[in-house]
Amino acid sequence: MKNLVILGAGTAGTIMANKLHHRLDHAEWQITIVDRSALHYYQPGFLFIPFGLYQPEQVVRNKTDFLPAGARFVIGEVDRIEPEHNQVLLANGEILLYDDLIIATGVDIHPEETEGLKGRLWRTSIFDFYTLDGAVALARALKDWPGGRLVVNITEMPIKCPVAPLEFVLLADDFFRLRGIRDKVDLHFVTPLPGAFTKPKASARLGGLLAAKGVRVTPDFSIARVDEDNQTIVAWDDQAVPFDLLVTIPTNKGDAAIARSGLGDELDFVPTDKHTLRSSQYPNIFAIGDATNLPASKAGSVAHFESDVLTENLLSAIAGQPLAAQFDGHVNCFIESGAGRGLLIDFNYEVEPAPGKFPLPGVGPFSLLKETRLNHFGKLAFRHIYWNLLLPGHAMPLVHSHMSLVGKDLS
Repeated sequence: MKNLVILGAGTAGTIMANKLHHRLDHAEWQITIVDRSALHYYQPGFLFIPFGLYQPEQVVRNKTDFLPAGARFVIGEVDRIEPEHNQVLLANGEILLYDDLIIATGVDIHPEETEGLKGRLWRTSIFDFYTLDGAVALARALKDWPGGRLVVNITEMPIKCPVAPLEFVLLADDFFRLRGIRDKVDLHFVTPLPGAFTKPKASARLGGLLAAKGVRVTPDFSIARVDEDNQTIVAWDDQAVPFDLLVTIPTNKGDAAIARSGLGDELDFVPTDKHTLRSSQYPNIFAIGDATNLPASKAGSVAHFESDVLTENLLSAIAGQPLAAQFDGHVNCFIESGAGRGLLIDFNYEVEPAPGKFPLPGVGPFSLLKETRLNHFGKLAFRHIYWNLLLPGHAMPLVHSHMSLVGKDLS
């Protein structure tokens, strides 16, 4: 019996377990999935919790509800990977041998990386929403907040779901308008990027949207520390931004087990071939999703599109054949813009987001780089698609892993 071990049962790991369960010979292969938690979180839903649009129970399920029957699910902490011995050591002393390994360990937030961020103001005047606990705590803080200076700050890139901080600002604008206190709130978006987003065309469109809603933007801000006494974030060049309420997107890093294994870069992301998804160091190790160092967004859509490529390449590797499938960096993201409207962006390694229709050229029904109500409903519908189609590894109708250029205005 050969062993395929998948580290991580989040979005990427669960999809891969299901896809490979349908493609591997069960008499020849045992699939083992390892994760530290029995709970699966719909992480895009964390964004809605601070504004009372989702409740925690809507974003949490049991992992076993989505993992394939016959696969072994191990709940435990990974101590380290020993690739020279083709084995994974768990914190409880168990050793898992593998013939092939998929690393899908995702990312974690690390507020302790920024001086003063996780100090006495943490969860009183400083909040995150990239964790369920953080989103729930922020919901309590916003419910009766009287107004003041609300600063949303990205500490450094890369981060999971790069559009989420922008969505938070836009939803906050809508939230305070509905509460009748928008005139009492100074919304300030502070980012290390030169603009609102990583891609110039989308950045210009989104930056204009922020300006129209009266949101201040401070670009090129590289935070050095939090001055707790003066409730101010301070950059390395001594630029300072005061806050009454700080919503932080802390440093994102790969799993600590990757660092302990010596398999990661300076942020503990796995060096990975950006097209084949094979480890840059070991031929029988592959990586997917947020765990990689790929120059693509760390988003659920990326893990979905990568999964098609990785499935074919892993099967090719097992058969001793060249890895022919190629990932093009495809990303597809709905962006909530408030007031029941949203945008959609679709891009890859080489092509920036552009106007057009998706998924059918000229028909849509979704519009690219344009605010519409349909895009908003698409964002909301994705939660049901996630649980019922994406996680089980089913094909998504009309949505392909390789980005189509048809119907996009690339001028």
